[in-house]
Amino acid sequence: MPNEPEPIRHFRLNGRNCAVPAADHTLLVETLRETLGHVGTKQGCDGGECGACTVLIDGVARLACLTRTGECEGHEIETIEGLAAGGRMSRLQRAFHERLGTQCGYCTPGMIMAAESLLRRDPHPTETAIREALSGNLCRCTGYVKIVEAVLEAAGAG
Repeated sequence: MPNEPEPIRHFRLNGRNCAVPAADHTLLVETLRETLGHVGTKQGCDGGECGACTVLIDGVARLACLTRTGECEGHEIETIEGLAAGGRMSRLQRAFHERLGTQCGYCTPGMIMAAESLLRRDPHPTETAIREALSGNLCRCTGYVKIVEAVLEAAGAG
């Protein structure tokens, strides 16, 4: 039996219509990085434990290593690349830069996407709410203080 072509998956990626071939088992992190070249979404643990691959699907933080590309059919996906507008960092990205909320940078895209989801739901979160929203994102370099300060800064409370 000859190989059948992979189905074409349709979704919006960072505000643009996207049609990409992806088999039923293909993970979103693979499609984003390997097929579409969106390497800001990091591939970390591949088991949903580190949060490095966090993206927004319809505005909600999701782990791309646990999401099949086919599940995204008809949905809006946002990656770290989609937050900057006109070559300018978003307020949250600037806050991470200015407040030194990054060390090696590997976890940063996932942290920012999880924080972005929180700020869209709650534009003025408490420190406790920020820590809870980021609890699924691991950083090996920092004590999270600068990361939390960056999110507070972006929310106008820093």
